[in-house]
Amino acid sequence: MMKVDKINPLVGHLTDRPSVPQNLAFALCMISYLFGGTVATLMSVYLPVAVPELLGGTVSEARLGEVGAYIGAAFLYGWGGGGLTFGVVSDRIGRVKSLALVTGLYGIATLLTVFVPNWYALIACRFAAGMGIGGVLLISTVYLSEIWPVRTRPIALGILAVAFPIGIVTTGGLNVFFANWRDAFWLGIIPIGTALAMTQWLPESAAWASSRQTYHKQTSELWDAHNRPNLIIGTLIFGSVLIGLWGIFSWIPTWVQSLLPAGQNGQQERGITMMLLGSGGIVGGVLSGFLIKSLGVRKTLIITFLGCASVSFILFLTNRSFSPIVYVEMACLSLFFGISQGALSGYIPQLFPTVIRATAAGFCFNIGRFFTATSVFFVGAMVAFFGGLSNALLTFSVAFLVSLAGAFFSRETNNQ
Repeated sequence: MMKVDKINPLVGHLTDRPSVPQNLAFALCMISYLFGGTVATLMSVYLPVAVPELLGGTVSEARLGEVGAYIGAAFLYGWGGGGLTFGVVSDRIGRVKSLALVTGLYGIATLLTVFVPNWYALIACRFAAGMGIGGVLLISTVYLSEIWPVRTRPIALGILAVAFPIGIVTTGGLNVFFANWRDAFWLGIIPIGTALAMTQWLPESAAWASSRQTYHKQTSELWDAHNRPNLIIGTLIFGSVLIGLWGIFSWIPTWVQSLLPAGQNGQQERGITMMLLGSGGIVGGVLSGFLIKSLGVRKTLIITFLGCASVSFILFLTNRSFSPIVYVEMACLSLFFGISQGALSGYIPQLFPTVIRATAAGFCFNIGRFFTATSVFFVGAMVAFFGGLSNALLTFSVAFLVSLAGAFFSRETNNQ
């Protein structure tokens, strides 16, 4: 195990090829990120069968929407709280300790979901899992951005972002192979083992180690004249994307079910849908690094958000019954989702100095999740108000137009 005082601070910055410890760090971050994606979407795909079981029988669409909104909101509130809390923790105690902590947290919460006796206990587990995943997505991105060679950093971070939609694909596979939703949550064992491996094998970030001496003197700089514009634009762009993305993703399986004839269980359609969403996200995440190197981050973001808005409008305005075209449109939408997540996960941490990077990036990544959680919480009421789930989800698509406006004010970082 590499100790902080033995790390060469130039490793990952002046060399073009990553070292063995850097590759190991990337692999463990990928595993944590991947299963974070699985856990994040696993309850969404099982929601139509888990909620009736926990409530003791058949439930109406309105009741399913109400309970599902509580469950989804609890997860997103936990995600936002975890991203904010563990960003500060990471700046204080180090990247590796924090990353192992949050990976273990969502693993334990997922494992406990197997045994929940009612939907109140499920809400508690989903909140804890959300906190852990919020920490993983933030800290792993910040950690790799600090230890990885500069030349290939956008590509590495784009590939890291791909792990999340790979996890979504895994969700679809689990839904196909495990009819009993409780069986699928045994996968919590994997992130628990990953957390233990992190504590033994990951090298600490040299950038964090060299900045820890000045941390307490510079935390006030978070809202100074230099960082404030970056905080505002980063929060606006990422927060708006989250509202659109999670408002749609959380309810896509239920929306697909609503398009099917009454009495059809929709297990296959829901599973294939989630796998297509994940597959498009994988391709988009890989493309994001190459697009940024070719076009720059500003043009990449503008094209991405324009695509998100256009395809989501088509998806929810033109489909009133299920047909194969739904698969095609969802794959296109997830492609743009993947590009946005890959681009933003690498871009936002670069806007801030190392000493406050995790705190500031955590703010940008997660403050919007509280608004997302609140809006998702009211999906049941929105369905009634707008006259259907399609129209309710269409309103979330407007958030991509806000991100598009914010992208026009974004600045290039030149990967620095």
